[in-house]
Amino acid sequence: MFGTNRLLIWLLLASSLALAKEQQPLQDDREKPLPSKSNPDTLPALLDALDVLQANYFEVWQGIWPKAIDWTSAVIGTYLSSALITLSTSYPALSSSKIADNTVNKYFSNLIGAYFGQDAFALRQEAYDDMLWVVLGWLESIKFIHEHSSLHYGTDNESRLAGPWYGEQWVPAFAHRARIFFDMASQGWDTSLCNGGMIWNPNLVPYKNAITNELYIAASISMYLYFPGDDNTSPFGVTTPPTLMIVDGPGRPHHPKYLAAAIEAYKWLGDSNMTDAKGLYVDGYHISGWSRERPKNGSNTRCDARNEMVYTYNQGVLLSGQRGLYQATGARSYLEDGHQLVSDVIAATGWDLKRGKVLEEDKPGHRLGKWRGLGRSGIMEEACDAEGYCSQDGQTFKGIFFHHLTLFCERLPDHLVLPGELFLSKGENDIPGGPREVQKWHDENCARYGPWIKHNARAALSTLDAEGKFGMWWGAPPHSTAEPDVNVELPSKAVDYRNLGVPHEWKNKRRYARETNEDDVHEDDNEGKIRIRDLNDRGRGRTVETQGGGVSVLRAMWELVDTR
Repeated sequence: MFGTNRLLIWLLLASSLALAKEQQPLQDDREKPLPSKSNPDTLPALLDALDVLQANYFEVWQGIWPKAIDWTSAVIGTYLSSALITLSTSYPALSSSKIADNTVNKYFSNLIGAYFGQDAFALRQEAYDDMLWVVLGWLESIKFIHEHSSLHYGTDNESRLAGPWYGEQWVPAFAHRARIFFDMASQGWDTSLCNGGMIWNPNLVPYKNAITNELYIAASISMYLYFPGDDNTSPFGVTTPPTLMIVDGPGRPHHPKYLAAAIEAYKWLGDSNMTDAKGLYVDGYHISGWSRERPKNGSNTRCDARNEMVYTYNQGVLLSGQRGLYQATGARSYLEDGHQLVSDVIAATGWDLKRGKVLEEDKPGHRLGKWRGLGRSGIMEEACDAEGYCSQDGQTFKGIFFHHLTLFCERLPDHLVLPGELFLSKGENDIPGGPREVQKWHDENCARYGPWIKHNARAALSTLDAEGKFGMWWGAPPHSTAEPDVNVELPSKAVDYRNLGVPHEWKNKRRYARETNEDDVHEDDNEGKIRIRDLNDRGRGRTVETQGGGVSVLRAMWELVDTR
């Protein structure tokens, strides 16, 4: 049985590649975008980063990134889909359309392989946030397929006779997986504790954290906007949560249950007191004294034990959800909330948004400025970066932030998806100021972030090694011969779950930070001390997750700065 399935997979891949070769676009005089205005090298750098990601970390024959784990693989796959969208819209910036077609088809075949390589059965047993990363990933793939097909195929009579782009055949499979995983993840919505919100993991004590609820918001609104429908009833029967409206059949486009779920979850998150004094989302809430053994009427049900730990990705995922909620409702307040969050994040890296430069308090040219909560000297950091103790989870976070910032700041559509079933507003003319005015205001706000994005992209590029691999600590002093003494103060009551525990309680924290390959250190004969040649080779070093972060920030640079 296994051999038959494997043969079927490779026959499908072979047929897709054959179609890709035969079905080349039928015209080369496509509309050209504006050329890069600020940095003509960004797109080549992005292509190089993507090539290293796939050539060094992806195994085509398995359809996996072997050293990634299930949820980070889903995130890397999402980056790949987004990069394909960028490549599709950047044909004129490449040397020829044939090179562009070949590049797109190569990476799209990788994406198909990743569909079969994804361990969907294992992911069913994991936490709800793991499931929701899967939903966002395959919806992003569907977005790419539709955008690439509409941009390069079916634009003239000859193309219409040839039919749609061959990649369209994968939409039903991708949509089915997105729906199945959304339905499973929706079981995490719970009203018995904290008056609502998503539980992080059904197998552990209740923890209602920011990331799971932000993912639920982003996935719900993305299902409303981008899910194309699904008439496949296999393979799992999943009961629809009672908080959502019952759907007729497996699923249909723009079903109001998805929008209702996003709105309800956004309201809960807004009322949950999950932000700190700087406006940043903390990690989440425990329910103190909760026990499975106690009767329900005798147990505490309030979210009253807050983990004050702050991570970069908790500030990012919500942004795409806020943009989607605006697109579905016309309510400008969602975008206003998003821009306030971005402003708070940038301030927490030590960047003066009004003046477009590093805060004056940090000495000019001194890259290791004061820790501001999410970085220093205008460069985004995790708390684990400076001492090199980031886990596989933590190494993924900054890339996630820049991915969702890019989604948030993409130009707003001219036409919105307004649901007459849920809102009094029946059309775009009912939006105060109209969508054009909101577009202008949104673009102006996003343009303010350009210098900061460029600052971070350059910092990320400074970590490249001889093989073109990105490091984790973008703000690391280059060519350092010793580990810097950098103080990162975690907030009171902050527990760094994602990075191995509470750092100040470790006995061997610095020993772990110095764990690395022999080639990356040398012994000082005079003092007998081990010194680090490259601060980005400490701990886990350069990985598929840090490479994904490089791809993500360069894509943000290209999409939001260079082509604007």
